[in-house]
Amino acid sequence: MRNNYKYFRHRKCEYYPCHSDITKKDVPFNCLFCFCPLYNLNDCGGNFQMLPNGIKDCSRCLYPHNPDHYDEICRRLANAKG
Repeated sequence: MRNNYKYFRHRKCEYYPCHSDITKKDVPFNCLFCFCPLYNLNDCGGNFQMLPNGIKDCSRCLYPHNPDHYDEICRRLANAKG
């Protein structure tokens, strides 16, 4: 893979795969952003839903785990107003 610093997969992690729909070994799955750095952004770019109690549920989101999203995640973080 080109740009290896943008990608990391930890198959020996006790939580891998953290998403039940990631089961094939050949699926690119990036563990670099194990905990999504975009969670606190309203416009995170991911597939989330708001629960009735106001908590953001990202359990179905694979956005930070896609190796092709590294640059976009860094851009969003750089532009985040905090």
